[in-house]
Amino acid sequence: MINDLLALVNSENIYLVANWGVIPFWLLLIFAPNHSLTNFFVQSIIVPMLLAVGYIYLSYNLYLENNIFDGFELYGGLDGLYSMFANESLLLIFWLHFLAISLFAGSWIIRDSKRYFIPRVITIPSLILTYFTGPVGILVYWFFRIFFAKKISFND
Repeated sequence: MINDLLALVNSENIYLVANWGVIPFWLLLIFAPNHSLTNFFVQSIIVPMLLAVGYIYLSYNLYLENNIFDGFELYGGLDGLYSMFANESLLLIFWLHFLAISLFAGSWIIRDSKRYFIPRVITIPSLILTYFTGPVGILVYWFFRIFFAKKISFND
């Protein structure tokens, strides 16, 4: 039985569970940002912790294969990055990284918008952009934030 369960824990399933699994949390941020469920699940460490489990599992498997740093060419130029992402496990590790960081950024947008009384109708496009494009959504939110906070601040 355990072997059957372990057979289900593969890169494709981790990708599908993580990819589809973050959507409810984004929907909570968009449609119920002030709800206690949103506060408990999305604006806490819970989701990044769950994504970290997949991250650690994939890293451990790379370690067992004795190639955790084999092909790790993050700073070797664009060709090195391309060849690094040819490794399915490394690609998925970085995708989990992106999912966790973008959800963290979306949570920050919600907390910050409450602080400056920014209407949800303005934060929703920023959240959607953050989900799909990461930094672009944060930049769009920041421009709206300047108007509502009546100040330009780079380090809040």
